[in-house]
Amino acid sequence: MDHVFLDLERELAVFYRRARGIAADMARQVDPGLEPGAYAMLAQLEAGGRRATELAGYFNIGKATVSRQLHALEELGLVDREPDPADGRAALVRLTDEGRRRMLSVRRVRHAEYIQQLAGWDLGEVAELARLLGRFNELNAGRGGRRQP
Repeated sequence: MDHVFLDLERELAVFYRRARGIAADMARQVDPGLEPGAYAMLAQLEAGGRRATELAGYFNIGKATVSRQLHALEELGLVDREPDPADGRAALVRLTDEGRRRMLSVRRVRHAEYIQQLAGWDLGEVAELARLLGRFNELNAGRGGRRQP
């Protein structure tokens, strides 16, 4: 059984390394100075407005990092903040029209690359990979915005 987890560790290390490169490339396509982590926030905000604390918990990062990245995204005109209708003391961060436009443009290019790379895969296999990655990502979601040792 140990070799299964060693194989998993090895494959995840390769995956993480490559994913960082892909995220950096996609971030540069949105804006040349954009950090890869800020791109991930934009992708998360496509589904709708979120509080900064929710983003910190989702990505398992500190509030200061989220704040810095959101500030950079605001400066670029890609996100803005609006009062949270559920709690007037809080704000929801959402994509601007420009942010949505840029994300759609980058996403189209990336989807074309996925289609080319996975041309030999059955669509069910692609769906299963997405399902399993989603399940894996949920393991660490909501851990209070801090990485666990």
